Amino acid sequence: MTAKQKWYMLTLVGKDRPGIVAHVTSALYEGGANLGETSMMRLGGNFSIMMMVRFGGNTHALHDLVGGVAESLDLHLHIDHIDARLHDHRIPDVRISVYGADRAGIVAKVTGVLAEAGLDILELESDVGGTNAEPIYIMSIEGYAAEGIPALESALEIVRAEGIDASLQPIETLVG
Repeated sequence: MTAKQKWYMLTLVGKDRPGIVAHVTSALYEGGANLGETSMMRLGGNFSIMMMVRFGGNTHALHDLVGGVAESLDLHLHIDHIDARLHDHRIPDVRISVYGADRAGIVAKVTGVLAEAGLDILELESDVGGTNAEPIYIMSIEGYAAEGIPALESALEIVRAEGIDASLQPIETLVG
């Protein structure tokens, strides 16, 4: 990497449609940018992309490079200069599954008690299942138990007492 290249976090959000990834990554490649880590997902008919991008120009130049594509696809574009820290990944050691009647505050309640018990959330995915009449909130969390698994189990007792089904499984990681 040349000294003048910098890392940026490029975020795009908009209605899902075919070709978003192809158009955005082509514009980046043709403009001399390189990708680092990326995360792309579809949520409720919308598409979101977060990309770590290494680029020789400034934020304005990167916006000019991708802005036309974003506008043509009706995507909202946001760019931040970042410290890339590639390969700096904390390995999750717990997986927590949560199920409960969908109601306001369930994510705040669960993540709040887990944070107090020392959980560093590395990934969180959620969905609403069931029916319109009886929706069920489903959440899957992977994280690092900084204060140990017993502290997290105690925290989950709090949410279980409120009628939320929550289970914790240690993640065995093989290294070597």
